[in-house]
Amino acid sequence: MTVKILVLGGSWFLGRAVVEGAIARGWEVTTFRRGHSGEDVAGSRTVRGDRTSKDDLSRLARSGPWDAVLDTSGYVPRETLNVARALEQVAARAVFVSTVSVYEGWPVEPLTEDSAVLYCPADAGAEFGYDGDPGPSVYGFTKSGCERAVVDTFGTDRSAILRPGVILGPREYVGRLPWWLGRVARGGRVLAPGQPDRVIQPVDVRDVAAFALDCAAQVSGVFNVAGSGVDTMGAFLSACRDATGSDAEFAWVSDEEWLVAQGVSQWTELPLWRTYPGVWAVDSGRARANGLALRTLRSTVADTWNWLHSQDDGVRHERNSEQGIDPAKEAAILAAWDAREAGRRSRP
Repeated sequence: MTVKILVLGGSWFLGRAVVEGAIARGWEVTTFRRGHSGEDVAGSRTVRGDRTSKDDLSRLARSGPWDAVLDTSGYVPRETLNVARALEQVAARAVFVSTVSVYEGWPVEPLTEDSAVLYCPADAGAEFGYDGDPGPSVYGFTKSGCERAVVDTFGTDRSAILRPGVILGPREYVGRLPWWLGRVARGGRVLAPGQPDRVIQPVDVRDVAAFALDCAAQVSGVFNVAGSGVDTMGAFLSACRDATGSDAEFAWVSDEEWLVAQGVSQWTELPLWRTYPGVWAVDSGRARANGLALRTLRSTVADTWNWLHSQDDGVRHERNSEQGIDPAKEAAILAAWDAREAGRRSRP
């Protein structure tokens, strides 16, 4: 029997990967989206509408039923609650894509699915919570409220909550991996933050999508979705160099306190770099035990480069502009680092 799923979103990055993965499995896919950005995926049926409109949600429900609804675009708890209530009678299961930012301890502490989660009511608005440094964040609070809305409506036996960390891969619109690929492709000395053996845990968008579909079919529960912890920043940058065929030389600035003091913004100016110890200490063993399969980071990097190479300039999105350090600032920091290290070596 053909599996029928509803995907809320479905044209950008993860949503698109979910739709394409479902079609590849021979599933019948309906997407619900406004149609203001991105493109409909060939082979899917699209229902136009706005998730904030109760009339649109009622009309959507009449297009069912489905074996599962996958929500890749829920950010406001009360809106997610309205969506869940509208679809609960016409969808047998619900899969909600959340984030590791829902944890009280992220990014400072190692995390498992049993770690404490930020409290947010299921009917909260978009501004619930507060932003801290290093955390928590309004984003984390509201995603936690969205989780609550889904579980309160569908129950634990009929729902799956996915908490990914950093997602990379083809069609990435945030721009983290595309920026690193572009910078390494330019060659020369590249400012590399910290130590090359630092473990990182990005996960490929296609692997997240495949696991989301597995959950839509039969898996319930709460799952961290992150890399296995075998990849390093050094291996990541080497993969970027190999994929681009560049002559880049990585200048590792090992004193991270010094680098922060130079005014380098973590997470954005040097994507994937953040000094807090819990950033890349997310246990995803439960997801792997339930079917999450992880491809190599090297293949993610290579496939993303091939995708970028086939585009004019990748996906156009406002968040792209947040990523990357200005070349003049990078050069100045490297010059200051060289002078600092030369001075240290000359001391008796």
